[in-house]
Amino acid sequence: MKTVKFIGFAFIFCALLISCETTVDDRPTVSEDELPEDKSDLNAYAKRHIEAQLQIPAIEKYTLTILKENLDGDDKKDAVIIVNRYEFAINEAAKSNNPAKNAAIGFMGSYNYMFYFDGGLNMISPAINIPSSPILPLQVSFANISSTLYKDILIDFRIRNASYKDFFTVINHTPRRIFQWKNFDGLGTQETEAYAFQFENSEYAPQKDILVYKAKIQAIAPGKDVNVITPKLDITNELAYRFFYLAQEGKYVTKK
Repeated sequence: MKTVKFIGFAFIFCALLISCETTVDDRPTVSEDELPEDKSDLNAYAKRHIEAQLQIPAIEKYTLTILKENLDGDDKKDAVIIVNRYEFAINEAAKSNNPAKNAAIGFMGSYNYMFYFDGGLNMISPAINIPSSPILPLQVSFANISSTLYKDILIDFRIRNASYKDFFTVINHTPRRIFQWKNFDGLGTQETEAYAFQFENSEYAPQKDILVYKAKIQAIAPGKDVNVITPKLDITNELAYRFFYLAQEGKYVTKK
């Protein structure tokens, strides 16, 4: 967002998602010792695992979304599990010394999480915290970047009037962030910027290169909340950066 610089690297692309979103309430509190031995029901297993990991009390409502995809190249379907604790964020803000300030910055904090379900191991990972505004849940898409045999995970998240994209690839049964970049920044100000992403075969590595193109933000209707709205972008032909994967560092770099 403008006035706050976020440093990193990133990327995009959408895929057809198999998803299940649930608003969870009316249940007993779960501890680590009470995780189910039968993990055949992923939805039930995910709920109990996440509530124990994040110590979510029985009275809290939260949303849980499961998106299935092949993410590591074996013949077992994996999944990304997204958790949003917006109600918890509001309650924490109400107890703070400055609730109005917390609301003004979109309740920023540790309220959006990703978990990875490994279909081969039949196990769910520990929580991956993605600090962001919980007003908008994490948005997930998948793309063949590291390999044509499996897909990488792309996570969009909001920080006030800016949006960012994290790219994860699964290495040794663990999602690892390899790139991050802005989708857009500066909504509602005179200094806006936006980007779009394409992937092309690389001359340097088996992983595809990430091409970052400049984009323009379409006009926003008066009265829209710039901390919540997702604007439409007009993609240009102006290439801003080209990143390639550097195996020695396990991340994307650029010559430019």
